[in-house]
Amino acid sequence: MEREEEIVVFKKFENSIDANIVKTKLDAYGIPCFLTEENLANLYPGQNFMIFNIRLHLFAQDEERARQIMDESNLIVDRDIITKCPLCHSNKVDRDFPRRLTQKFSSILSFLFFGIFFPKQKVYRCQECACEFDTP
Repeated sequence: MEREEEIVVFKKFENSIDANIVKTKLDAYGIPCFLTEENLANLYPGQNFMIFNIRLHLFAQDEERARQIMDESNLIVDRDIITKCPLCHSNKVDRDFPRRLTQKFSSILSFLFFGIFFPKQKVYRCQECACEFDTP
């Protein structure tokens, strides 16, 4: 016979957006959880703070781990993964369609001759020096 696990209310929320963000984060870390009273809170949005609080439930054994995950001070950022510009080494890099003149010209020609716009593959673009590069 399996032992019944105790389910506790981990946190209460006033709106479903905040509740779903936390639930998604815990789901991503493999902590099973669920929300209650979400539909009632969405049905009566003005009374959330008085009557309906959205509650996030999880197993009691996962409560401490969930608190550690939700604590923002434990985030570790790997500096090697951050995309940097090869020219100026700036971290302000976006991924967008190329703005190179040859790329624009070929897109215009394909649109004129075939009537179809074929988007090019996205490239990384530095916001500081406007350099475009393919690999991070």
